[in-house]
Parts: sequence; C-alpha cells; structure tokens
Amino acid sequence: MNQLWIGTYHGRHDGTQVTVTATRDDTLLEPYAWTCTCGATRSFAVDHGLARSAWRHTHPTLVDRLRPWVARLRRTRRTR
Repeated sequence: MNQLWIGTYHGRHDGTQVTVTATRDDTLLEPYAWTCTCGATRSFAVDHGLARSAWRHTHPTLVDRLRPWVARLRRTRRTR
C-alpha cells in the first residue's frame, strides 16, 4: 500500500458533522489529497495548501458560508 495518512480534520459545514482525511499516495500524479465524509475531495501536486484547504472545508469562514446563499439570491432575482 502506497497511501500514507497525513492528518484528520473534524468540523462541520452545512449543519452536518464532517471528517476530512488527508493522505499522500506516491502512485498518483497529484499525490496529496483530502477526502471528506460529505463526499467532497480535492487533490494537490504538492503539500502546500493541503492542510489549509482541509481545515477551511471543515471550518468554513463566514464568507464561505454566505457564498452559496448570495448565488441563490442572484439566480432568483434574474428569473423574475
């Protein structure tokens, strides 16, 4: 097995408790990746940004939480 565990991040988003597992797999083109229990994944060529991205997915900022709401609001106004 070539996959190594790097870290685990616990948090919540969209009102759901989630866990993100960060791993490294040398057999892949982008060996650094994280996978969330919500189904989201993200991969990186280098480890820079891996921890920050995983942390932000489990602990979204106010701007991150408002972004989908603003997008829905804009779509609703365009259809009127």
